[in-house]
Amino acid sequence: MQIWWQSFVDPVQNEPYLARLGEYLNDIADAGTTVDVHGIAPGDRHFGRLTEFRCAALAIDNALEASVQGYDAFVMGHFQDPGLYEARSALAIPVVGLGETSLHWAAQIGRNIGLVTIDPVFERWHLEQADLYGLSGRISHVVGLGVVVEDFAASFAGDEQALTRMLARFSELVQPIVDDGADVIVPAGALPSLLLRGERGLTVGHAPVVNSVAVTLKSSESWVRIHELTGLEPSRGPSFALAPSGAIDDFRDLLANGRQGVQRPG
Repeated sequence: MQIWWQSFVDPVQNEPYLARLGEYLNDIADAGTTVDVHGIAPGDRHFGRLTEFRCAALAIDNALEASVQGYDAFVMGHFQDPGLYEARSALAIPVVGLGETSLHWAAQIGRNIGLVTIDPVFERWHLEQADLYGLSGRISHVVGLGVVVEDFAASFAGDEQALTRMLARFSELVQPIVDDGADVIVPAGALPSLLLRGERGLTVGHAPVVNSVAVTLKSSESWVRIHELTGLEPSRGPSFALAPSGAIDDFRDLLANGRQGVQRPG
């Protein structure tokens, strides 16, 4: 089994993180599974809706390429899942979202879900996600680490003091929301989840902490196996009707060639 894991970080600027992520995913993968991690250049660097939209378009194009290359599954490895539904409607192979999977997993082991996101700017996005996934009443808290992607670099490059500081910041944010009623914690991103990769049975107070990276990989492997065993796919009615080949060709042409021959307004 071969899985394409799509990160939204720049592969050059964030090489230590992508290297650790690839090592971890392949370490915990089932025998016979290979996970290839891919970044985006430029990555998700100017936090906001427009950047998410740009990265989503690139990720969808990469999802189409993964299908062409014969991958068995595509993972949208960015918690906000931008472009997830569009990719799912364009591919026959399983398309799995880090955010969607982690939130539904958390909903099985706790009632009140607390999210720890990278930056407070994503709070509104996460609440919209929860509503989209039918979990709006289950998200009790969202807190932001208030960091940028590059702040994680030292931790993944082997700086133990940097790792200790990041973990302390995580705990500092989580304890108050557990005290206030959150009973399961989800690191809302592969970056903060990977910081916790060495922990087993991690809890803050009574609240278990979901390893979003691990549950998403294992869900992806399960989706491939279920698809092989039963042929189960997403609904191809209104929810995820497969895009016609012409729509795929137009999309990929736009990404490859831009608006050549089309006069921009103004």
